[in-house]
Amino acid sequence: MQWLSDNPWLGWLGLALALAAVEAATVDFVFVMLAAGALAGAAAAAVGAPFAMQVISAVAVGALFVGFVRPIAKSRFLELDKDHGIGTPGLVGREAHVVRTVDDHDGRVKLAGDIWSARTSAGGRPCHPGETVRVVAIEGATAIVAGVPSLPQDAVD
Repeated sequence: MQWLSDNPWLGWLGLALALAAVEAATVDFVFVMLAAGALAGAAAAAVGAPFAMQVISAVAVGALFVGFVRPIAKSRFLELDKDHGIGTPGLVGREAHVVRTVDDHDGRVKLAGDIWSARTSAGGRPCHPGETVRVVAIEGATAIVAGVPSLPQDAVD
């Protein structure tokens, strides 16, 4: 343990790595901010600051990062998460193909490669197998769909 007292920056670096590993498991942007504080303590130790100054710099930088950088990083991360269109909200607006007749009570559609239970909204016209429909909402595990109007054949030419 003599090498640790001769090189205290290694202890701080080890602490920073341990905190980063905990962050990888939690993904809450707290431990990575504390790891930044530990790196500040390592930098203070590398320049020969006394242990009290190392601790003060680690705590100050960690607190600043948790207080100011973490909210920005977390909001950016959550903002990016919304833009991905993943999960059931990402299915709204997509087209699906009717597998079993869909009415306002029941039916099946193939949506994003999976078979989903589906129904039309109240009063919607039934959709028959082979038709293309558009998902207008997801309620639990049921896709709410509406028929996609087809273009007349002479409009396509």
